[in-house]
Amino acid sequence: MTGRLRRAVQHAGAIGILAILLVLVLGLTASWHAAGSLRDNQRARADAVMDRDASLAETAVRTEVNRYLDTLRTVAAAVGSHETLTFDDFASTTAPLHDAGLPGVTSLVFVVAAQDAQLGEVERYWRDRGVAGLDLAVKGSGREHLFVIFSRPLDGAATTTAGTDLSQSAEPTAALNEARRAGRPAVSDTFVLLRDRGLPAPRQQLSFALAAPVYGNPTPSGTKTFKGWVAFGLRGQDFVGGVLDAATQGKVDADLWAGNGGGQDTRVAFLHRVAHPDLRRQVTIPIANRQWRLELSADSRQLAGLHGPADTAPLAIGTGGTLLTLLVVGMLWALAGGRARAEARVVTATAGLREAERTAHRQVALLNGILDRISDGVGVVDEHGAFLVHNPAAQAMLGVDADLDGVNGWQEHYGIFRPDGVTPFPVEELPLVRALAGESTDRVEMVIRNAARPEGTLLSVSGRPLDVDGRRGAIAVFHDITEVREREGDLTAFAGIVAHDLKNPLAVIAAHAEMARDILAPALPHSPEAREATASVERVSAGVVRMRRLIDDLLAYTTARDAALRLRPLDLAALVGEVIAERINHLPVRPDIYVGPLPWVEADPALLRHVLDNLIGNALKYVHPGRVPKIDVSAAPAGPGWVRVEVADRGIGVPDADKPHVFESFHRAHAGQSYGGTGLGLAICRRVIDRHGGSITVVDNPGGGSRFSFTVPGATLPADAPAGATAHEYV
Repeated sequence: MTGRLRRAVQHAGAIGILAILLVLVLGLTASWHAAGSLRDNQRARADAVMDRDASLAETAVRTEVNRYLDTLRTVAAAVGSHETLTFDDFASTTAPLHDAGLPGVTSLVFVVAAQDAQLGEVERYWRDRGVAGLDLAVKGSGREHLFVIFSRPLDGAATTTAGTDLSQSAEPTAALNEARRAGRPAVSDTFVLLRDRGLPAPRQQLSFALAAPVYGNPTPSGTKTFKGWVAFGLRGQDFVGGVLDAATQGKVDADLWAGNGGGQDTRVAFLHRVAHPDLRRQVTIPIANRQWRLELSADSRQLAGLHGPADTAPLAIGTGGTLLTLLVVGMLWALAGGRARAEARVVTATAGLREAERTAHRQVALLNGILDRISDGVGVVDEHGAFLVHNPAAQAMLGVDADLDGVNGWQEHYGIFRPDGVTPFPVEELPLVRALAGESTDRVEMVIRNAARPEGTLLSVSGRPLDVDGRRGAIAVFHDITEVREREGDLTAFAGIVAHDLKNPLAVIAAHAEMARDILAPALPHSPEAREATASVERVSAGVVRMRRLIDDLLAYTTARDAALRLRPLDLAALVGEVIAERINHLPVRPDIYVGPLPWVEADPALLRHVLDNLIGNALKYVHPGRVPKIDVSAAPAGPGWVRVEVADRGIGVPDADKPHVFESFHRAHAGQSYGGTGLGLAICRRVIDRHGGSITVVDNPGGGSRFSFTVPGATLPADAPAGATAHEYV
């Protein structure tokens, strides 16, 4: 009877508890669901308005700056169309800019370049064309100076003095040189305009120089003569205020950031009027050769139109509903009775413990199943070095049981040696021992040789410290790399076979060809047969050279696919310098080569060197007869953690029909012409870049020729870099 009464009481108590919980859950859910829905609607409306304002701000800045650049292009074309440009020509050409509405623009200037030896000639030339009293005041430190000749003020201030040397300021000088090099408008890093440097510091603004190259009318051969530049000075704060005030209607804060050399971003201008911003957006705006970043923030209550009691409506609804629900639950609880509640609590607690136990068993079974089936070995030890986990893969790799309680006998028990297979591995350097000391290790190589593994197994081991419930331990992951090293050995043997067994016969043929040439040399002036035989010998020698090149390319092609990838931080500037030096030292005519700032990258030095050597070598080889090769090597960010490297030339270019196939094996874009090659060079480049996780492409160079670009992972300046080294970081 007692048992049945107890079960009845338990049943009644359970029903009462369920009813109370049902009322509590339904009440709280309904109250806060209503509050959340109202708040979500408010937030969604504010987000939509913020997205709209961010889009408007981005469009306004992008449109306005592109309008400035288009204006520069138009003025440059108009100025360049004058065969003999005079002061009156410049004044009439730029007169419409007074009504163009260019917020932040200070003035438009026409700039020419002059070497020290040309100052007198340049001064006389422009005085004769209307610049009376022109005095070229040299201020820069380089051999080339950049002088203002004509000026058109656009902000109501005085004109920029004719003869001002812009080369005294590094930022506009770099922008002018970039515009001349690329043949298109360029934007400078931020700086303080020369005309503003006399102002008090609070009134000085960070500004930009926007420059476009000026070319004369095309000659009959199609070339254009470089005449100089037209350039704007753009004050950042005036520009942002003039453009974004109207776009955001005073409800959104804005910060304009610009990327300067060295990967550093500088805040150029800002509009701060919002007291408590809680919405933020960020957009990146590509501007010519630069990237600007616009950061926007706003108060969601202002954007959603909430300025009064409506802001507290969701909280009031949720709080009121909660209080009402708790009042009802309290009344039901008082009626349910203490005994039923106590019984229900016991049952609930017991059920919770059982469910937790079942969950724990499921997790243990899942973990054991994973450890039993993975191919990598896993070992876990406690703070004393006793193994807690030793999965089947680890047991198979080590060959002997893990029946030791401490670390001191590990080397002898398992037979652990350094990669040479002879030197015993010091216990204190073992990954698990170092992990117990709190140090993480990656890919430590060791050889396991014992009675069960007499032939020896090469392992790569990584260790990590482990802390569970306040108890210190360590975990290690074992990976068998024996076959990997064997494949690398096969690759090395293949390289040896190529170097010896294939190249030696070619050396013999080359030697005999040289001997035949020497024998025939005395008879050349008198014997047509000797001349014909000599021509045949020359063809044999050329065939030997082509065969050697083909063997080298085939070896490089195989190595690029199969050789181990040895990644490390690499100074790209130093590597490019070495490749260029090796390529041009033997040339009778020095090519025109420009190398921009280059960052550190994470790459295999030998393989990346092959890519750069191939691209630079092609730029030197594939040029029009009689022309001096021109090469530009530069780099730019290509997304988080990546660098885009570009090699541009002014050569013969790649036909459009060949661009989709130029990176395929044995494909030659200029087959049948006098340019030599095996058709494997660019295929090797793509294979190397693919193994680094990047991509490689080719497009036409706007000034003629080709632009090859590839992406590789970026890297920061390592701690052991040479003293005085600098890094242009894109990560």
